[in-house]
Amino acid sequence: MATASVNGITISYTDSGGDGPAVVLSHGYLMDSSMFGPQVAALAPEHRVITWDERGHGATRATGPFSYWDSASDVLGLLDHLGIDRAVLGGMSQGGFLSLRAALQAPDRVRALVLIDSQAGLEDPAAVPAYEEMERIWLDQGPAPVQELVASIILGPASGRVAWQPWFDKWAGLDREQLRLTFRCLIDRDDITARLAEIHCPALVVHGTADAAIGLEPTEALLAGLAGPATFVAVEGGSHASNLSHPDRVNAAILEFLGSLP
Repeated sequence: MATASVNGITISYTDSGGDGPAVVLSHGYLMDSSMFGPQVAALAPEHRVITWDERGHGATRATGPFSYWDSASDVLGLLDHLGIDRAVLGGMSQGGFLSLRAALQAPDRVRALVLIDSQAGLEDPAAVPAYEEMERIWLDQGPAPVQELVASIILGPASGRVAWQPWFDKWAGLDREQLRLTFRCLIDRDDITARLAEIHCPALVVHGTADAAIGLEPTEALLAGLAGPATFVAVEGGSHASNLSHPDRVNAAILEFLGSLP
């Protein structure tokens, strides 16, 4: 992976290159840029596709506490580094959180949004104590006691289409201090639902019907709040990482959406 110095951190990223329209894909919590392998393969023939490891994930280290507003500044800084004036920003879960914030920070630089199993609001209050407990166990004992539960929430059931073991291998090497920082960013984020009316660019909202982390109610609020034209695609049986569990369906939706942009 290549690296870029942005906002006082060193970001690791991949760039398919080419002269096609730029699409930047931002991953979800506990994931990294590799989760978009199926999308890069599908989009790169016609688009310049950039993926990156966000703060505290993959090969990009967080240097201290941060928010998704900082992550939004990071993706905009990466565009600067690459000499890209305007791009489609796509993100899964927290990748969508930061992409929405980037559209609020710099609307002239965001051509469109692709939001995969994401939302503008907060975690379900009923789920937060369980998430806090899982994080405490992970910090104290490592991921092994909770990794199957975490994988089922993000990737879907063990009998599903996404192999758990490669992610278990990555999580085993995760720096626990980095986990603490990324978890606090996730749980302590602000609610930007009231600001969605400021976002006027086209948006594609993709959501797995079997998403165990974000239900349809937050998705409906996202669709209702966006001021620009929004297209919704339900991925039947799709997990929270529906781009991994059902890549063909998600890729087709993204390609159709990108082809419709002016």
